[in-house]
This record gives sequence, structure tokens and C-alpha cells, in this order.
Amino acid sequence: MLDLDDLDDLDDLDALVEDDDASWFALLDVLLRSFAAPRVLAVDRGQARAGLRQLQVPTNSSLGAIAWNCGGILLYDGWLRIFGGSPSAEVSLPSIGQVNAFPVDVDWTWTPTEGLIVANDVLGGVFFLNGLRPAAGRPGVPGEVIYFDPRSLDWTRMRLSHREWLTWSVSGELPHFYDGLLWPRWREDVAALRSDQGIAVLPSLWNGTAPAAGTTRTVVPMADILTFQFDAARRRGRSLAGVFGRFSVERVAGHTV
Repeated sequence: MLDLDDLDDLDDLDALVEDDDASWFALLDVLLRSFAAPRVLAVDRGQARAGLRQLQVPTNSSLGAIAWNCGGILLYDGWLRIFGGSPSAEVSLPSIGQVNAFPVDVDWTWTPTEGLIVANDVLGGVFFLNGLRPAAGRPGVPGEVIYFDPRSLDWTRMRLSHREWLTWSVSGELPHFYDGLLWPRWREDVAALRSDQGIAVLPSLWNGTAPAAGTTRTVVPMADILTFQFDAARRRGRSLAGVFGRFSVERVAGHTV
């Protein structure tokens, strides 16, 4: 991410959009060669312009390439939802700007210094890219992707940059990452969901249960899953405001999660 001192030189979108789309095409090549069943969502380019300007990263970065060229990426039939620029109207996945509560109008004084939510999984796990000044209590270094795990209501270090994390997510390692959480028909069940829905597991994952163990799985709005986790973490004395992002804000009972 860029320092505020650089913003005067970047008030034109042309300074961010590279003529060479090599970074995006390289990412597409990795996706198409993977076994992650990627679905690249169409983007509303008009809305993506504002998001890229607020994000202030060039399109030759992995973060900028996704924000500019697609409305998001669904992997493993939608188990993992990577946020991009504004999707077309028929897609229910929020943009990276919406989920991170970017200002409605581009504000050159606003920067996501603590970091950005870059993806959710269907169980409510959150992949977070540390900013220049990560909040107290969050592990990792600036520029590292970390994971909020619903099993522990705590963070796990990925020790990967954003580009490395993208490669990892389609490498075949991701199902191993969720070892013990996958049930026999998980791909079919997940593929039937809207991108703003998730699967709530009862008893809760942080009670040591696994979806594969015959527990109850219910399709609910992702906003409800995130709110439930927010409240559970708060009861354990953890301050997580701003960690979960915004999904259908009217559904989160007054919390900014």
C-alpha cells in the first residue's frame, strides 16, 4: 500500500492502471491450471474505478489486478470467496470496498492502515492482509496474510504475502488446511449457496465440533455467521471490531463487524 505522501501523484486513475495486463493474465493462468474449480466473476468496471482509486495500489500488483479486473473469485465451488472489484448486479458477493467499508466517495485522507479483508470461507473464516500498522493483538508482519479461524476464534499466521497466498489457495493445499471440517457432500452443498450465504455449524466450531461429525449444518446469511462469531469472541474478552467486514449491514444487529 502507498504512503499518504504519494497520493498527490496518484489522483489520476491512469497512474494506477498499467497498460500491461501481464499480472492479471499470469494470475488467470494459475487459476486455469489449478484443480480449484475457479469461477471468476464479471466486474462492474464503473464501480471498480472508485474502489481502485481508494485502494491506491497499481493493477500490476495481485491485489490491484483482482480489484480492477474481476468482481471476485470463487474457489472450490465457492468454499473460498476472494473479494474483488464491484461484481455485476446479479452476483451477491460484496466488493473489497464494500466489505472493508471504504468511504462512499473517494477520500484521499483515508487509508486501510490496519489492513484489508481479502477473502472469506463458507464457515466464516476470514483471510486478512496486514496493513502498515496491524492492530494490537493481530499476529504477523505488514503485508502478511493471516487467518481468523472459527475453530479457535483466534488468528493463525499464514506467513505468506498476498501473491503467495493466492498461489497457495489454488495449489491443492487448501483442502488440507480444512482437514476435519469437510463432509462427504461439501462441494455440492457449497455450490448451491449464494455468495452472501454461509453454513452455520451447531454445536459451534469453537466448541471443538467438526461438520464431518454428524452435526447440524444450516444455510444462513454470512452476516449472521459473522455476527455470531463476533459476539462469541467478545464474550471471551477479545476485541475484534472491524475484523469481519460488512455483509448486509442491516442484518448485523447494530454491530460493525
